[in-house]
Amino acid sequence: MLALDGGTPVRTAPLDFAKGSALLGQAEADAVAAVVAGRSLFRYKGAHTTGTVADFERLACTTLGCRYAVAVANGTAALRCALAALGVGCGDEVVVPAFTFIATVNAVVAADAVPVFAEVDDSLGLDPTDLEGQITERTAAIIAVHLENVACDFDAIRAVAARHDLPVIEDAAQAFGATYGGRHLGTLGALGSFSLQQEKNITAGEGGLVTTDDETLYLRAARYQDQGGQFVTSYASTRGEELTESFAGENLRMGELAGAVAGVQLGRLPAILASLRAAKARVLDGVGTIDGLVRRRVPDPEGDGASSITWFLPDATLAKRFAAAMRAEGVPCAQMYNGHPVYLNAAVLARRTASGKGGPWACAEHPTDRTYGPGLCARTEALVARSVIVPLGVGYREPDCDDVAAAVRKVAASLLR
Repeated sequence: MLALDGGTPVRTAPLDFAKGSALLGQAEADAVAAVVAGRSLFRYKGAHTTGTVADFERLACTTLGCRYAVAVANGTAALRCALAALGVGCGDEVVVPAFTFIATVNAVVAADAVPVFAEVDDSLGLDPTDLEGQITERTAAIIAVHLENVACDFDAIRAVAARHDLPVIEDAAQAFGATYGGRHLGTLGALGSFSLQQEKNITAGEGGLVTTDDETLYLRAARYQDQGGQFVTSYASTRGEELTESFAGENLRMGELAGAVAGVQLGRLPAILASLRAAKARVLDGVGTIDGLVRRRVPDPEGDGASSITWFLPDATLAKRFAAAMRAEGVPCAQMYNGHPVYLNAAVLARRTASGKGGPWACAEHPTDRTYGPGLCARTEALVARSVIVPLGVGYREPDCDDVAAAVRKVAASLLR
């Protein structure tokens, strides 16, 4: 009998599915203490090429295999800087996947651009076949999201973008260290963006990173996160005038305390990914093949960051009951983003900004009739409503993985008969 119906659960001990945060320890504490002892918490005090943030940027470039990186305050800031680097603004449209975290959309709106939603496929990434139909003469960029450590079909997306001469921003917030075709996610498009929030592969509590191989885009992103780059604050030097002019920007800088933690965590990344991959392999081996339980497609299994497993059930009602039954068995399980596309968020539906004055949809010179509502991306709505996600953690041991697999088999045997 399912625990949901009064039976005995598979396990009672809680499972901690933390990733980088599970490994926070003395090394991070020592790195922070060293910054405090040096009394230099602000990255641009003194030579701006030294310090923990600059060290983290250099190590990130080496780890990811890119030329330039700008560390910023959070993952949303990284997207903001990437859009600013490309000059996205009023009158522009940016194509985003219909299923993603709200930050992807918020960054576009904050840039005064209009989000345009495209279907996702069974990888939960942008569907290249629908992407083409969402491009108009106003499209300025495409944001491809690598959701939950799984790459989207990037080659096909890049081919569509190339036909229309459009830049691609990779939202790799949830995919630090995952790869596609042997290359790190976040290094395949014009720019990449990452998050170092508490739940991500590596963490600084909050933090973000912008990556690119283009020097001009790098300088523009670096300018934007430091008040537009009129000068480097507290250092009074200029940067890159021969390539790009200063402009109005924001304060989205990363501080030295976060940089200290981020640098240590980046050194832990290989071990984090190895633990997650081992856990996922053991769970999947223990579950095997079950009729009615279809696993999310992973375009590049070798590069999978393995932070979770997503399955699709035959219908939405079964999916909700499956997730509830798994939780009752003592195994974390949910429907990511409640099984809804991002455009059904109340603020997006109402096209409502903080000003209440219409935002990018009411741009005086470039008004738009873009509206959002149920049925906008019908295939995405049907797909994600049938999805359930089981998170994995770096602390999972073999018995934990076996319990997860046993719970999946037990629940499936009851609900999918």
